[in-house]
Amino acid sequence: MSGGAEDQSFKQALEELQELKTKVEKADDVKCRLVLERLDEEDVKKKAQQEMLACLEKQKSSQEGFDQNLETLQAKIKKLSKQKQDLLDKLRRCQDQLEAQRAESTKLQQKFKICAQIPNTDVRFLAPAKEDTEECEDSSQLIRGVFTISQRAAVLLRGGQALITFEEEKVASKILKMTKCQVSCEGITLDVKPKGITMETPVKFQVHLDVSRKELEVFDIPPAMPAERMKDRLEMSFSRPSRGGGEVERVDYDENTGTGHITFLHPGVAMSLAMSGEYNAHLESEANLKVGPTYKYDLQKFQTFCGSAKRTVLLDGIKDVEDEEDLQDHLEIHFQKPSNSGGEIESIKYVSEGKVLQAFFCEDDMD
Repeated sequence: MSGGAEDQSFKQALEELQELKTKVEKADDVKCRLVLERLDEEDVKKKAQQEMLACLEKQKSSQEGFDQNLETLQAKIKKLSKQKQDLLDKLRRCQDQLEAQRAESTKLQQKFKICAQIPNTDVRFLAPAKEDTEECEDSSQLIRGVFTISQRAAVLLRGGQALITFEEEKVASKILKMTKCQVSCEGITLDVKPKGITMETPVKFQVHLDVSRKELEVFDIPPAMPAERMKDRLEMSFSRPSRGGGEVERVDYDENTGTGHITFLHPGVAMSLAMSGEYNAHLESEANLKVGPTYKYDLQKFQTFCGSAKRTVLLDGIKDVEDEEDLQDHLEIHFQKPSNSGGEIESIKYVSEGKVLQAFFCEDDMD
């Protein structure tokens, strides 16, 4: 019994030993496989590390290029910003210069603008001018006129000021050398300041005006039809002698401005219509159109003059202590006395406070 038990135990031990060997072999296989996998992973790791290092180098190079490009772009942006600021400054200066020039232009326009009522003048035709035949034929279609405009030198006299003109220049010269003059008025002494005169620059020019006897301007034409049709209607309307028209040579029409230009074949028709100021035309319906003459003008011989009033003195800082006439008399009496460095007075004008007066000058006779 004991011998059989030992054999059985030995047999089990052999089986267990065999199982352990099998397990050891499997473990060795797993170990080898793991070692191989580890070696493969180390190769992959090394390759990945190399790739990572290459990527880091590439990233570093790209960063350096980016930084360089960024610096270049920032320098360009800074340069462009400076150029933009310079252009803005130049634009601002140009705008300031433009505004100054506009202000100067407005000032000159106001200065040289002449508003005057031209009186009606009767004109009598004597004889045609001696011209060539072609010029005569051309002049028969035009009414020509030449107007000479002369502006007199002027000074704006404000309240509390007076202008005094002496007969001799030396008297005015003495007065101008004084810083102030003391004028007695009914127990009151006035301090009057003599000053020189700054006159506006007078101008003289000619206006050459040509008024056509064959052409007529038409205004306020209603936009009732297309341009070509409107031209035909205008030609038909202005060709009717019963309405004062005549044979039409040409018609021009601008639908944007609603104006037209009629050229008649014979002179005289346009002038009679222009004198009436309106014309009853048949377009889509009856319409009263405004008409006027066609003229051209040309400015010639524009001249400016400068001069000084050597015998005239401006008195400033005068207070209204009396009436205008009484105070003017006191000023005249004071400046007539040689003891006050005065002399004979040709003219004097005082303007009380709150008033404005424009004084005009004329040239002295050469005699």
